Amino acid sequence: MKFLLNLAFILSFLAVKAQTVVVITGTITDKLSGQGLPYASVALHRSADSVLVGGAVADDKGVYRFEKITPSTYYLEAQYMGYRKERAAISGPASSGILNVPSLGLTAEGQSLDAVDITAQRQAMENRIDRQVYRAGQFIGGQGGTAIDILKNTPSVTVNSEGDITLRGSTGFLVLINGKPVQTDPSVVLNQLPANTIENIEIITSPSARYDPDGKSGIINITTKTVQNDSRSFSVNVQGGLPSVRTYQNIKNPVRFGADAAWGIKSGKWEVNLSANYLRNDIAGRRVGDVNTTLENIFTSFPSLGERSFKRYNYTGRAMVSFTPNPNDVISAGFYMGYRYQSRRADLVYNNTKTDLETGDMIGKITYFNSNIAKKTNAVTVGNLDYTHRFKNKSDITLSALLETADLDGLTTNINLAEPGRTTVLQSTRNPGVNPLNAFRLQADYTVRIGTGKLETGYQYRNQEQKGNFTYLDQNLETGEFVAVPQFSSRTHLTNYIHSVYGQYAGKTGKLEYSGGLRYEYATRTFTAAGQTPRELDLSNFFPSAQLQYQLGKSLRAKAGYSRRVQRSTNNELNPLPEREHSETMESGDPDILPEYIGLTELGVVKDFEKGSVFLTAYNQRIKNVVNRVNSVYNDSIINRIYTNAGLATSWGAEAGSNFNLTSWWQFFAGANVYSYRIKGSLFKNAVAVNSSGVVYSVNANTTFKLPRGLQVQWAINYLSKRVTAQGEDSRFVNPSLSVKKSFLKGKLAATLQWQSMDLGIVGSNQQRITTRGKDFFTTTNYIQETDMFLLNLSYNLNQIGRKAKLPSSEFGEREF
Repeated sequence: MKFLLNLAFILSFLAVKAQTVVVITGTITDKLSGQGLPYASVALHRSADSVLVGGAVADDKGVYRFEKITPSTYYLEAQYMGYRKERAAISGPASSGILNVPSLGLTAEGQSLDAVDITAQRQAMENRIDRQVYRAGQFIGGQGGTAIDILKNTPSVTVNSEGDITLRGSTGFLVLINGKPVQTDPSVVLNQLPANTIENIEIITSPSARYDPDGKSGIINITTKTVQNDSRSFSVNVQGGLPSVRTYQNIKNPVRFGADAAWGIKSGKWEVNLSANYLRNDIAGRRVGDVNTTLENIFTSFPSLGERSFKRYNYTGRAMVSFTPNPNDVISAGFYMGYRYQSRRADLVYNNTKTDLETGDMIGKITYFNSNIAKKTNAVTVGNLDYTHRFKNKSDITLSALLETADLDGLTTNINLAEPGRTTVLQSTRNPGVNPLNAFRLQADYTVRIGTGKLETGYQYRNQEQKGNFTYLDQNLETGEFVAVPQFSSRTHLTNYIHSVYGQYAGKTGKLEYSGGLRYEYATRTFTAAGQTPRELDLSNFFPSAQLQYQLGKSLRAKAGYSRRVQRSTNNELNPLPEREHSETMESGDPDILPEYIGLTELGVVKDFEKGSVFLTAYNQRIKNVVNRVNSVYNDSIINRIYTNAGLATSWGAEAGSNFNLTSWWQFFAGANVYSYRIKGSLFKNAVAVNSSGVVYSVNANTTFKLPRGLQVQWAINYLSKRVTAQGEDSRFVNPSLSVKKSFLKGKLAATLQWQSMDLGIVGSNQQRITTRGKDFFTTTNYIQETDMFLLNLSYNLNQIGRKAKLPSSEFGEREF
């Protein structure tokens, strides 16, 4: 009997003890839209004495969770960058030991419940464990343009005079559109996406194993806008360019205009989003160049001067439909169609002279006019289908499929005419090429909560096939017939088959937030060029990743990260047969070129203030098999540009960003990146040693003044310093701009006047000199692009939209553009 009494006492004690620790959970949301605020900060205080019991960071859906809490009366304090801090009282736990707290809605700074435009009042920057998030609406100068016009304002990204985009100094990075990978030439994809449809730009510099390992400097994820719950939305933007201030003596004046529109509805179980755009964005310009070569004691010089302009336009259409038959299942499908056209005209006068270095005598001289027009088109069609199911244990499985077809066409025409008069044809060539792509991807992802963290696992299969047909036609000047030249013509066939599996675990304990994972990939690459032996390359690689973030104080965080990446070779880099790009150059690749493998390491701190934040990150990149486009002499008047592995490259750098609301009417945003880059190795089978290094820095900044009556003025500047390359250097590049925005109808209608590439003849904006040199050649070219361009935008927004939509994006598409 005594034993039973003791047993009953022990059991009752354990039962009471079990009920003395409980779980408190809930969601932090945007008060107006009802959407969860990812990674919001939540503090739990005891009501009796306001003692801080614990802190938590919400997950990517805004859900927070406090474990092992003693039953009592508490209140919550939640904060999120760009939102007002909110406090809410909660009562003791339910009998089940789990208390589900009602959602706590936060109000954006300057937002009222009947406001239309929320984004304009929010902070421009947010720091997370693996990324920085920038709100597109803050960059007024980019409105009416494309994603590039937004991206170039972020600290890590630079865009030079040729439109080349770099992330931490590297052109190799992976682009995601709403989390969907786009393994294409980033400049093409980002030039198509309308800036007005973008909600956020996420710079992921320490990606987890869940992401594709492609891209040597990290990932740029673009999230687009969609409709709010139980509502409709509509937005439209039109843009027109004013006549050019300078024509640069070009044949035609540039034309600039465009329009985009988005419509969405979310009601009940259905969500539909549609968007379309058209953009014509020509640019005038000049080119001043000088090239010389030395072969067998003959010095040949051929300086050039003339027009270099672009005619370019693109249009896209996107559609997405999502159906949620019940709380546990979501089915979504998407369709994307995009077309891009670009014609680059280079009309140059060459003065070619030959000098015998032994005697000093001029042995030849000719002046001729060269007209080179390179046209490229890209038509991409993409479809995707996704299915997500949630199980009873709150785990999720997602099945995804993506299919893409792409038609990549090009035609380069080149004609040399004798000077003066330009009536005698010296040479006429055509270089047509087609490069179609067919690709698909299948993927399965599973997510489950284990302990206090989340485990993600998945499998992915990728299949890509690309065929190329490139022909070089030389005109017989007597008959007028164009005849194929086998030496510069080729057929290519490239396939990539990639299998990968990954595991990723993320969680939080106390002040430490952590994430770690491993991805394994087996890839087979087969490349065939007509008349040559097929090249096969089998690759088996592990890609580890780790991220840490520690809360040093109430507003101070430290974080660290590591990931291993790969930069895969393109068809252009593999094709060994030369393509005549224009009169003085041709381009070829290396069929045995190896992928680049990169180790990314970073360490940083983030400081949050009441009216802003600042971050500082130190990083290192170690690139094995670094690929460079290098020059060699083909003959006395033609430089051959060759893609090849150049050895080992290392980069040590630091980037910083700050965002402050200095007053209620004055905002300041600035970012800077500085790094030391070094290449050490050899070219052309150890024939040429490479050992170059240099320091590069960039600054992107803007300041915004919010004046009465809905008027905003924003001045911005993008600056890129001189940069050392494998065989030379690129000069500095500067591009300032000014925007004035006036809002009407309570923010629904806005007019924006943009002054792009401000110069006034004194700054030297929007131009860059690129120089290369070797033992037997020297090249320098100054690309002078149009400045002082004026654009007028009119935007109308009904029911402002603000959450990402899973619109499909190009999987391989335009990488060869």
